[in-house]
Amino acid sequence: MLYGIGPAELFAVVLPLIIANVLPWVLFVVLCILAIRWFLRQERAGKDPQSVAVRRSLAEVLRSHRERCKMTQEFVAEKIGVSRQAVSKWEQGASEPSTTNLVKLARLYGVDPADLLREVEG
Repeated sequence: MLYGIGPAELFAVVLPLIIANVLPWVLFVVLCILAIRWFLRQERAGKDPQSVAVRRSLAEVLRSHRERCKMTQEFVAEKIGVSRQAVSKWEQGASEPSTTNLVKLARLYGVDPADLLREVEG
């Protein structure tokens, strides 16, 4: 007996305190763990072999959009203000366009710059 309280009374007082103070934290931790597991599964789903196979290099993406629009390298170079050799180097992967030129290319090809970059392998 502690201070005149027996085990049954102590249990009746302590149990509600534990439930009221500890249980919300335990539930919070469990929900956090479940959320992290869900997030990690989503990341893994984006890296399945089929979606990775569809992704390409920036050079391949730029070339495919130019060919889809039936444009020549000379026409693209003239429209965005660079040399034909620069466009050729971008499509061969020897160099990459600046951010400004990438935005100009996306507009010329009629796509959103973010969509253009989403096609590129990460």
